[in-house]
Amino acid sequence: MPQRDFYEVLGVDRGASAEELKRSYRSLARKHHPDLNPDDKTAAEQRFKEVQEAYDVLSEPEKRKLYDLYGHAAFQGAAAGPRAGGAEWSARQGSGFEDVDFSQFFGGGAGVHPGAGSAEGFDVGGGLFEEILGRVRGGRRGGRAGGHRAGGGDVESSLRIPFLTAVTGGEQPIVVSRPDGSAETLNVKIPPGVADGSKIRLKGKGNPGFGGGPAGSLVITVQVDPHPYFRREGRDLLVDLPISVGEAILGARVDCPTLAGMKTLTIPAGSSTGQKLRLKGQGVPARGEAPAGDLFAVLKVVVPKSVDEESRRLIEQFADRNPSDPRRGLW
Repeated sequence: MPQRDFYEVLGVDRGASAEELKRSYRSLARKHHPDLNPDDKTAAEQRFKEVQEAYDVLSEPEKRKLYDLYGHAAFQGAAAGPRAGGAEWSARQGSGFEDVDFSQFFGGGAGVHPGAGSAEGFDVGGGLFEEILGRVRGGRRGGRAGGHRAGGGDVESSLRIPFLTAVTGGEQPIVVSRPDGSAETLNVKIPPGVADGSKIRLKGKGNPGFGGGPAGSLVITVQVDPHPYFRREGRDLLVDLPISVGEAILGARVDCPTLAGMKTLTIPAGSSTGQKLRLKGQGVPARGEAPAGDLFAVLKVVVPKSVDEESRRLIEQFADRNPSDPRRGLW
């Protein structure tokens, strides 16, 4: 049979807002959930899948644009939904029941889905719902006997942390919104050396499970604030170290900031901008099998914007006595 228009499936017009789409989707998904329609589970299963597929496309702005332009042809040959967990799992199992995201109805439906890519990610009991999963799995039955029990949904959040906390580790509070409208403050342990964009998973801190099932996880994406002078490359730290013309030519001993405070460095005579001085083991601290990184002081020769006449005369004499062409051989 020809596939129905996604807007018709959700019962909204083509100009529906994201909130209207979500509201209609939640209502229809609950209405047609297979576990709530035991007298006609086959039809409910198909309708449930149809509603899920329609929302998966229309809830994603880019996919919605493609659908508005090309209709169903834009997604032929691929699973339409962005919820890769269920789709990828059932694709590997050889099932056509790939777009149904059961976790949305067991724990608030927020964030990453439990068991993404694994049939064992859902903790379900006996009965109709397990029977449905059993058919999707190719006849295998899983979970514990008893009433319906399923793991709660994972919750995704982000957390901004100071640069030095990311490097040395520490604790940072985060406020998590719960499905009942309440808010919970958690202290997140930041491991030393955590990188910008990395994820921290707190098991049991996601949405509560259904029917006494275990709670999901809180998945935190770390965003690291920049530092006024340190920057990071892997496990190494870099800091720009300004030096004067005299210090660059003659050499000097200058103070340089490190994670442990100021340390005195020796500037070799004849140094140039861009030259790096290495402080071994002064970068990101060691963690597990990962060794400590290094700190590199990157020299920046600062030329005075103006000089008096006597200084100009001496510099001209210096240039005459020390002719050089630093661009020779570059091009």
